[in-house]
Amino acid sequence: MPRGRTVPHTLDAAAVRAWCELSLEALGRDRERIDAINVYPVADGDTGTNLYLTVESAARAVDAAFDGHAASGTAPPGLADAIGAMAHGALIGARGNSGTILAQLLRGMTEVLAPDPGPDPGDGTAERDGGHGPAAVLARALRRAAASTYEAVAHPVEGTVLTVATAAAEAAEGAVPGGDVVAVARAAHEGARKALEATPGQLAVLGRAGVVDAGGWGLVAVLGALADALSGERTAAAGGVRIAVGAPASRGGTEPATVVTEAGGCGPDEHAAADGPAFEVIYLLEAGDEAVARLRARLDGLGDSLVVVGGGGLWNVHVHVDDAGAAVEAGIEAGRPYRIRITHFAGAGAARGAAPERAERAVVAVVPGDGLAGLCAAAGATVVSVRAGEPPASGELVQAIRQAHAREVVLLPNDADLRHTAAAAAGQARTEGVRVAVIPTRAAVQGIAALAVHESGRTFDEDVVAMTSAAGATRYGELTVAERQSWTMAGVCQAGDVLGLVEGDVAVIGTDPAATALDVLDRMLSAGGEMVTLVRGEGFPETLADRLERHVRERYLAVDTVVYAGGQQSSLLLIGVE
Repeated sequence: MPRGRTVPHTLDAAAVRAWCELSLEALGRDRERIDAINVYPVADGDTGTNLYLTVESAARAVDAAFDGHAASGTAPPGLADAIGAMAHGALIGARGNSGTILAQLLRGMTEVLAPDPGPDPGDGTAERDGGHGPAAVLARALRRAAASTYEAVAHPVEGTVLTVATAAAEAAEGAVPGGDVVAVARAAHEGARKALEATPGQLAVLGRAGVVDAGGWGLVAVLGALADALSGERTAAAGGVRIAVGAPASRGGTEPATVVTEAGGCGPDEHAAADGPAFEVIYLLEAGDEAVARLRARLDGLGDSLVVVGGGGLWNVHVHVDDAGAAVEAGIEAGRPYRIRITHFAGAGAARGAAPERAERAVVAVVPGDGLAGLCAAAGATVVSVRAGEPPASGELVQAIRQAHAREVVLLPNDADLRHTAAAAAGQARTEGVRVAVIPTRAAVQGIAALAVHESGRTFDEDVVAMTSAAGATRYGELTVAERQSWTMAGVCQAGDVLGLVEGDVAVIGTDPAATALDVLDRMLSAGGEMVTLVRGEGFPETLADRLERHVRERYLAVDTVVYAGGQQSSLLLIGVE
């Protein structure tokens, strides 16, 4: 077992850690096969990958809990700490519809397992007492997990991971009388496996494709890992999933075929043709319960596949919509959204059940604000939204490139400090067969300029040259507030001073945002320009942006100005001059 675990039959923090590690192994092994059968709710071929990344985040959180106790010299974490860390890690790292639902399943389990059931007296009665022992507690946790997913999903559909989770809970409850915690976990795994086998008969799109539910397969793998973690044996998860389902009749006759999903390559025959939303929008949200209730209602009217999970002021929101900007704006009205991910579904409006085909070309853009995220997504880019002080890791950029699902990808890091991260992500993506070009954009306004001239009808090289030229022809400035006293190119600044930067260097130190912004604009336009782009940050007044626009119009007659509400926290104002 991982981490040297040798004590089976115990539901404790060490079992949770082992569960995370074995789940990662199982999903890592099955990821591509799960991706291959992903046809519902959108055939975007990433369910296995999303589940893996969600569990990876959960595992990191559990490891951090153990490492924190070790560093402080305190006792190892208890069950409540470990399962709480696992659920929280899954929540903040949830990817896609499937990952979001898995995060809610873990949160539901935590509601029962967080109050530690207490020590086993050692005589076996706690394992078999049907009411308060670990076996009964685990069964209740699985039941609560299944119920919580129905609460989180706006419109539950049977034949999906929800059905599989319910079947696992029912089987677990049936094993409590006379069974120990290992028996309950194994029963849950077997119940889930049988329910997964039945999903093609419950959901039409699965039956037509001759596949089982991809999210359900992932849950079976996770429950198998739980059984292995508790038993100390590698059997349930390591064996993989082998399920025979009836495929659709062939076009030339009426004899049904049999598809074995163990190979993961069960090719769809016919699929439902249903137009779907163009974007997947995911973000973490800091908000209260009442605000989230209003948000659910609003997002439900904007799109489908709505899942909102979490609690205690932190939520993970997932929805498919045509208007990505409206989905983000709804989050802004409800609270503080961050880690926003907007993915444009390739071939949106085509048959959603068809096997996903790669687009010829896509753009992936890193942006610092909610408004910019919506703007770039509306232009067709796959967006990685970041908060101040939380730069994306190369793995996040690799995942965004995968989600773009294109043969050729243009990556816009929009930050000089991300050049090495972007290069590493591009290198990884190239090993996966994607042609990637990184345009060294150092600011979001350069990324906007590059995206404005993007044209997929050109050859890849021509498009990259045009976008690089547009970005390079855009000088960039920024208005920010000094956090501390420091030396700058313009002299010594004090905490709270307004700093005007041009091309990354401090050019103006002031106390008034308006006067400082006007000074920076004049400096930048002194070298000429045809277009000014102003991106308002969080807290930058719209009236002040209007004043800057009037200044440009009245003083520089041949220069056009465009203003966007970027919502970035890292700076008051971004300025671009083309």
